[in-house]
Amino acid sequence: MRDIPAPPDKITAAVEGDIEAIDKVLRITRIRVRYDLTIPKGKREAAERAVERHPTGCPAANSVAGCIDLDIQANITEE
Repeated sequence: MRDIPAPPDKITAAVEGDIEAIDKVLRITRIRVRYDLTIPKGKREAAERAVERHPTGCPAANSVAGCIDLDIQANITEE
């Protein structure tokens, strides 16, 4: 991620979604992703930019684009 180390102990995600009955068929209508990132000091701007642009390069996000609303946010902590 933009020259920011991303070992497993420095990046986690919590994901939840909404399921609604549309025309009597259950559908996932919204997915919320909340990343917790611990980054080196001075890399916040790069990390925020990477999170903002993440959906355009993510195969999963691209697969559901236009079908499921995605909300991707991050809690970024500098160490």
